[in-house]
Amino acid sequence: MKRRPVLVTIDGMKAIVQDRYGSSDNLVLREVDKPAPAEGEVLVRVHAAAVNARDWHVMRGDPYLARLAMPSVFGISGPKRRIRGSDVAGRVEAVGAGVARFHPGDEVYGDVCDLDGAFAEYVCVPQGKLEHKPSNLTFEQAAAVPLAGCTALVGLRDFARVTAGQRLLINGASGGVGTFAVQIAKAFGADVTGVCGTRNVDLVRSLGADRVVDYTQADFARDGQRYDMVFDLVANRSLSDLRRALTPTGLLLLSGGGVSRNGRPHVTGPMGLQIKAQVAARFVRHRLTTLMGMTPRAEHLAELRGLIESGKVTPAIDRTFTLAEVPAAIRYLEVEHARAKVVITV
Repeated sequence: MKRRPVLVTIDGMKAIVQDRYGSSDNLVLREVDKPAPAEGEVLVRVHAAAVNARDWHVMRGDPYLARLAMPSVFGISGPKRRIRGSDVAGRVEAVGAGVARFHPGDEVYGDVCDLDGAFAEYVCVPQGKLEHKPSNLTFEQAAAVPLAGCTALVGLRDFARVTAGQRLLINGASGGVGTFAVQIAKAFGADVTGVCGTRNVDLVRSLGADRVVDYTQADFARDGQRYDMVFDLVANRSLSDLRRALTPTGLLLLSGGGVSRNGRPHVTGPMGLQIKAQVAARFVRHRLTTLMGMTPRAEHLAELRGLIESGKVTPAIDRTFTLAEVPAAIRYLEVEHARAKVVITV
């Protein structure tokens, strides 16, 4: 049997590194310097990380518009930071000056956001982006929560202000954000309809959705049903289609989305739909808004921990990969349209 080469580290660490935009073939496992926490930062020994659509968008520099609109993340020819990954769960290795909430050995989870760097053995996280891990989750489950869970929480709690009895439709209910959105909306007492493909109907129903629309069999924009809120996580429908599903004064909330175009970056991607919504919002009765610029914070993670420890929310995981398999994990998410969350074990 042919053995895989072993990468040995002494003073450094293993990490997935990217030097230029392109496919997952540009992601390479290398030995790099181990980071040291600056003031206000926590050095985390990574036990698990998670893959998000954000990772392949940044990996490819997709869409082109994002390279201009988000200069802290996107460079011209390659990402600003060489190590991908934002969601992380692990143990505190060391803390920088001014950190009092965390101590070595603490089990934590969080999102490093624009700093990236979670696809590695160690990562430095600003203390405001970190929280104690839910006690009833494994590291793999905890890593699945931060970006997707916070997006769902902030969208439903702060933007939509969901209350008991409201009728919600979640387009993309079987995805990373969608699986959390279904559960959080139900925890808030909403009546939830989830939209997904045939193979994911049972999953979405098991998360608590009151109804599930299989988009291969029915069209939620033309079935006559109206909702107080449509939470769109896919950006695969026109603005008029999404508005058609709303009550006269309903809310359309747009977040992320976009699909791979066989490796060719799009000019605007999901940002195109968001821009159209921002323009149209001035002329229609519907409330149209986006979650652009939302970044997870410790307070969001703390509320999610409460929902998780109470049993109201449970991360749904599709598949796990090793650190060396990050290129395959991102390819799986980008091309094969994974459901729920894809997790990296370190």
